[in-house]
Amino acid sequence: MKKIVIVDDEPNIVMTLEYAFRKAGFDVYIARDGQEALDLLVNTIPDVIMLDIMMPQLDGFATLQQIRLHEQLNTCKVVFLTAKNKATDIQKGLDLGADLYLTKPFSIKKVIEQVQELLA
Repeated sequence: MKKIVIVDDEPNIVMTLEYAFRKAGFDVYIARDGQEALDLLVNTIPDVIMLDIMMPQLDGFATLQQIRLHEQLNTCKVVFLTAKNKATDIQKGLDLGADLYLTKPFSIKKVIEQVQELLA
């Protein structure tokens, strides 16, 4: 079973994504901010990490920088799912090592399809 860590501080988005990814056959883990995600990743190596950018404590960009420093997490695919849709934000996310950059609002069906394609 594929593992996904969803990192977002918005409860409605987390609940929607969690439900949809479980239904799609994923093992789902939740973190409410970047620091909580990094703490979780000490013991869990997921296939995919889905990151929001604007979060308290540690934002998505800083979280991704930390993730990419850990050798055991190098095989993880990282997907930004964020309201930040400026070209400079998208470029920064990809330059930091994101595998995919998706913007809110989103189609849950499309997000799941794109994550599954990324893992194929």
